[in-house]
Amino acid sequence: MQQRNATVAVIGAGDYIGAEIVKKFASEGFTVFAGRRNGDKLAPLVAEVEAAGGRIVARSLDARNEAETTAFLNDADKHAPLEVVIFNVGANVNFPILETTDRVFRKVWEMACWAGFVAGREAARLMLPRGGGKIFFTGATASLRGGSGYAAFASAKFGLRAVAQSMARELMPQNIHVAHLIIDSGVDTAWVRERRAQIWGKEALDNPDLLMPPASVASAYWQLYQQPRTAWTFEMEIRPFGEKW
Repeated sequence: MQQRNATVAVIGAGDYIGAEIVKKFASEGFTVFAGRRNGDKLAPLVAEVEAAGGRIVARSLDARNEAETTAFLNDADKHAPLEVVIFNVGANVNFPILETTDRVFRKVWEMACWAGFVAGREAARLMLPRGGGKIFFTGATASLRGGSGYAAFASAKFGLRAVAQSMARELMPQNIHVAHLIIDSGVDTAWVRERRAQIWGKEALDNPDLLMPPASVASAYWQLYQQPRTAWTFEMEIRPFGEKW
């Protein structure tokens, strides 16, 4: 592969979506800075990327910590110009409203909204002087509508969408592409499969076309990255063809 003198920072490089984003951009020649809580869990991903000839820097990162996020992005930019920041922190929880504690609500908001604001702001701080860059945010069905038991998650995702939209209106005229990717589907992860089996029974997993493969999310981000600035998308919705919406 042809190596690029540029970095991509993935905040929320988990085992599924985040890992696939890392692998995709590494395969395209970027040095990828991958951050997640419990950074030791990135060891298998590092081995896979390096075995394929890619370049990756793995870090432990609590995206709720402003100083950690700032240092993470600054380090990526020092390594090579920071071209893309992808905020991919999850925080999907489901609690009846009377069981949604102050702590749960605040923690989910910090993870899915506040942390996205910090990541976006600090990315813009680095990109504006160079006059270009890309800042992408992972959204969900909950970004558009609140479901039963999702007061904490939906409010945080609604907030993240608003942050992204405001940033897009401010920064896109300054040559920084800001995009919000809505994944309107369950993603094919162990947690989602377990939860669907509990709610609807194991037969709910019989149709593989109703779950979003994590690699498909990474492909969507690559499509956004490749868009010419004459036709930038702010918001992209993706779902499997069998998903009802």
